[in-house]
Amino acid sequence: MSKAHACIGRLTLGAAFVAALWYASPAVAQVAVIVNGDPITVYDIDQRGRLMRLGGGKAPTRQQVVEELINDRLKLSDAKRYKLEVTDKEVDNAFASLAKNARTAPENFTRSLAGSGVDPNTLKARLKADIAWGQIIRGKYQSSLQINEKELFNALESRNPEGKDVGYEYTLVPILFVAARGASPAVIEERKRDADVLRTRFQNCETGIPFARALRDVAVRDIIRKNSADLSPQLRAILDRVEVGRLTAPEVTPGGVEVFALCSKKETTSDTPAKRALREQIFSERFKTHAERYLKELRKAAMIEFRE
Repeated sequence: MSKAHACIGRLTLGAAFVAALWYASPAVAQVAVIVNGDPITVYDIDQRGRLMRLGGGKAPTRQQVVEELINDRLKLSDAKRYKLEVTDKEVDNAFASLAKNARTAPENFTRSLAGSGVDPNTLKARLKADIAWGQIIRGKYQSSLQINEKELFNALESRNPEGKDVGYEYTLVPILFVAARGASPAVIEERKRDADVLRTRFQNCETGIPFARALRDVAVRDIIRKNSADLSPQLRAILDRVEVGRLTAPEVTPGGVEVFALCSKKETTSDTPAKRALREQIFSERFKTHAERYLKELRKAAMIEFRE
């Protein structure tokens, strides 16, 4: 028998052994709660509890864990009633977004969860319920979740009657000092020095952009137009320190070292960071109110059987 076949044989036997342990384990198979015919096992409770404890703060009680799982089952049950289907791709995208927020790759995020004793599918199950619930509440209460401009203006004025609410529209041109993926620190430092040299010579976009295009191993990319409401406070602070016609500080990226030419900065009142934040806050408050009320309705009508 070849080494490859022997290896496959060991893997198959190993998988069968793990499966036997899985189905023989009382914690996995034992049903603790049934929600509208959908079981919640002791294993589900243990896993969700581990996941909830990762958030820090006060550790949840077992009852709090069970209540959250019951709510998730109700949300998914209601999604089926409305014939809403959350795809694996949607869940994977949400999982990847969480990994990005944690500044890591999905694979590393998965390993981190496993290292804490949490099956990644436990988190994905919660994400699936959240995605479905968001679609249900948005669809069911669409009209009352809308926020018109007059309402937003009045709310802003009441909070800041004397202040001027101003945002900015930025015109940016990315300039990349190309370095091969995995380039040595010495190469990256050299590219940083090249970028700093350009920063000292770059006085305006009219002459600076053509000059940058003529440089070797430098890519001038397409113009980007951004509203300050679309940017994080950190990025807004960086752009506020840059004069129009000059370059931002060099930043290392997977493609090399990048700087941005700030070619224009215009005031706008159509969409500002304060207005965007207030709109999101009002929406969040209304969403929460409707969601809590509707979830109570679902619980009243649900068939919930506790086996323990």
